[in-house]
Amino acid sequence: MGRNPNLAITIFLYVTGILLVMMALLLLFQSFGWLREVPREALWALVMLAIGSGILAGIRNAR
Repeated sequence: MGRNPNLAITIFLYVTGILLVMMALLLLFQSFGWLREVPREALWALVMLAIGSGILAGIRNAR
């Protein structure tokens, strides 16, 4: 019951969750017409931000 999950799994789940939320917000903004077109560099920046945030959150949670 008190067993902590594997650090790699925790980091992967954080990265996936953050990325899904960011992409959902991006699609929502596009559907309302607030964003017309998103450059490819901006998408890569969001992916890299999600990976970095997920790694930091996973390490922080593991302590």
